Amino acid sequence: MNFDLSDDQQDIKRTAREFLGARYKLEEVRRLALEEEHGFTDAQWDEIVGLGWPELAVAESGLGIVELAVVSEELGYACAPTPLASTWAASLLLDAAGEAGRLEGGKRGTVAQWDEDTDGKPDRPSLGADLRGVKIAVPDAASADLIVVTAEGGKHFVVDAADVEIEPAETLDTTRRLATVRLDGPDAEELSGDFGRAWHAIAVMTAAESVGLGQRAMEMAVAYAKDRTQFERPIGTYQAVSHACAQMLLEVEGARSVVYWAAWALDHEPETAPLAVACAKAYAGDAGRRVPRAALQVHGGVGFTWEHDLHFFLKRAQANAHAYGDARWHRDELAAALFD
Repeated sequence: MNFDLSDDQQDIKRTAREFLGARYKLEEVRRLALEEEHGFTDAQWDEIVGLGWPELAVAESGLGIVELAVVSEELGYACAPTPLASTWAASLLLDAAGEAGRLEGGKRGTVAQWDEDTDGKPDRPSLGADLRGVKIAVPDAASADLIVVTAEGGKHFVVDAADVEIEPAETLDTTRRLATVRLDGPDAEELSGDFGRAWHAIAVMTAAESVGLGQRAMEMAVAYAKDRTQFERPIGTYQAVSHACAQMLLEVEGARSVVYWAAWALDHEPETAPLAVACAKAYAGDAGRRVPRAALQVHGGVGFTWEHDLHFFLKRAQANAHAYGDARWHRDELAAALFD
């Protein structure tokens, strides 16, 4: 049995690596994160639209969640500041309702999931169907054309971003802008459909991005361990450092395996998908946080400085760990799937 990506998927991965590596060098990531109002430029978004990547989340593209995970991993590897992930999230929910066309033509979307008083439970929004309340930590809301809003009873509504009040929020991860969205009964259309698979796909694409972040942080640590010397020896020859690097590799490869299992299950074995997705988001979320932390330790004092780029990966991974359900929430979901 072949567990590797297919030739076409390898081509997608190679194209994504080359494109993102050329457009989002680390000095550009830093500039976008610290200087651009929305964290990206319209020209960069237009290039991504030209590649057809926003359509990866739409069933009519002919591609699946595995291909979505492939590109998501490369977005993490580049730590690319782009609204693509938030647009994918909105597209997946709209596609489940048969409304994917709302984001055609390069339009951008996002999902407002967390209520101000959600108490850490992403599956239990308190916002009523009248859509009067506050949503927090909404990614890329200030640059979105439309917002998919979750409400009580598992309801989903689509609203025009121009019809709500959007207030930029201070964030840990400066490579992805978050905002507070205040709703005062805007014009909205309720979406109908089965959104379970869409939410699972959103969790998997977030987990895949964490794999890419961990891979890049690990590579940075290994390169530094080879170059940095103490007592005329590379620090990578010392067990304390080499064991840390080996543990990073174990966690990254383990996370990659479970993420692609979950993506494959969503495409080919839906009965297994809830269990696989819970495993993937929990494991990759934790690994995504731990690997950059360990990489920072390998770098020593220089790793803690603002000037070193490693902190962008650490912060993005920390934010991803909490997005769309943290590890504890997904382990509860896993327990329910196994024992209920």
